[in-house]
Amino acid sequence: MRKFTFAILLSGCVLAAHGQTVLTLDSCRALALRNNKQINVSRLGKEVAMNTRKAARTKYLPKVDVLAGYEFTSRDINLLSNKQKNLLNNMGTNLGTQVSGDLQKGISEKMTELVKQGAISMEQAQQIGAMMQQAGAPVGQYAAGLGNTIGQQIVDAFRTDTKNVFGGAVILRQPIFMGGAIKAANAIADIMEEMAGNDESLKTQGTIYDIDKAYWTVVSLKHKQKLAYSYRDLVKKLDDDVKKMIRQGVATKADGLKVDVKVNEAEMDITRVDDGVTLAKMLLCQLCGIPMTDKITLADEDSNGLEKSNVRYTDYQPDSTFSSRPEVRLLQNAVDLSEQGTKVIQAEYLPHVALTGGYMITNPNVYNGFQKRFSGVWNVGITVQMPVWNWFEGRYKVRASQAATSMARMELSDVQEKINLQVTQSRFKVKEARKRLTMANNNVKSAEENLRCAQVGFREGVIPSTDVMAAQTAWQKAHSDKIDAEVDLRVSEVNLEKALGILE
Repeated sequence: MRKFTFAILLSGCVLAAHGQTVLTLDSCRALALRNNKQINVSRLGKEVAMNTRKAARTKYLPKVDVLAGYEFTSRDINLLSNKQKNLLNNMGTNLGTQVSGDLQKGISEKMTELVKQGAISMEQAQQIGAMMQQAGAPVGQYAAGLGNTIGQQIVDAFRTDTKNVFGGAVILRQPIFMGGAIKAANAIADIMEEMAGNDESLKTQGTIYDIDKAYWTVVSLKHKQKLAYSYRDLVKKLDDDVKKMIRQGVATKADGLKVDVKVNEAEMDITRVDDGVTLAKMLLCQLCGIPMTDKITLADEDSNGLEKSNVRYTDYQPDSTFSSRPEVRLLQNAVDLSEQGTKVIQAEYLPHVALTGGYMITNPNVYNGFQKRFSGVWNVGITVQMPVWNWFEGRYKVRASQAATSMARMELSDVQEKINLQVTQSRFKVKEARKRLTMANNNVKSAEENLRCAQVGFREGVIPSTDVMAAQTAWQKAHSDKIDAEVDLRVSEVNLEKALGILE
């Protein structure tokens, strides 16, 4: 229902902008609430806080990341040392030399033994040794080449070819226990969103308060403008009468000069009040967000009286904490925010447990002899992080945060006491304004009767012109005081609504 009413008010404001110049108090409020930049900033801040809260909720959910990369290195990864590769490359030569030496030594020892036994002669032994050496040379060379070839193949088999490395991974992380940090972060996001709403309410009330003051200031000046013209007409009428009496010889020039001074003063008052009305309307247009050069007329400019019967807050009693005031709610938000901040600090020094998992691929394939193709592996695990020693850093931070929370509570209590006093003062001011308005109405009646009697006596010639001017001045002051009392009642009622936190 409230949104529907607000839409109707905005529609009325649009019509006014297209030619209609009459603005009511409600239409001025609607224009100001729509065009005020600070309120619009608060609304955007509320949207920011809402999305921040939604983002904080995602901290409970698992996070999945995808990684991919390529790396070029100037050297391969070697599974064999240079010494090992050298031994394998010369494996046949080394083995053939050793076998050939052992074989020649064995044959020589055998020939020597046979010579000693007399089975063969020395010449025969030498001939047999020469024949064996000639027959074994090709076999040794072949065995050496074959061994070297096998060694080179082994070295090549251990070559990784890892200058060009491709890799990728899918990583999943699921928090299990973060020391309460995630819960506190979500609570902070909720408080920030609530603070944004309270800030909007605070600026809304401030805007409405400024609009009401500007509106009733214009109305007051318009009534005083009419009063100034009426007073000028009265003084001019007296001036005409005095001039006639001067011509008839029943009044002196001194009486005429006194009346002329009053006429000039009345004209000057009109000039001042005209300028005041223009400036006040420009201020009202600025607060409403419309061009200051627009010609506007307020609905209450031509009203006969400004008395207001506002029963909205007569029986309204705020709670002991004054939670209806956005300022109090903001300070309570600050206390709650500080408490959650303490929990976040405490969570930093508690164990953090998280579940991890994923899938990783590489090229070369490290799981199959560095084969030049992509291959991967699944993994799952649990990580635990626990601070062990930090020189009491956490204790000091927690104490500092708790002290800040105590400060916020004290500020909240102090503001609540001041608001209680403000509400009481505002109630007194409303009562005083009503009494003042009643007295002003009575004074207007007395001043009008006094002016009537003075005018009658002046026409009968029993009262001098100075008494008439005094009666006119009293009449003007009584009406001016009535206008001030009427506007003061309106403003004091708005002050009370603002103090109670129900201005909207």
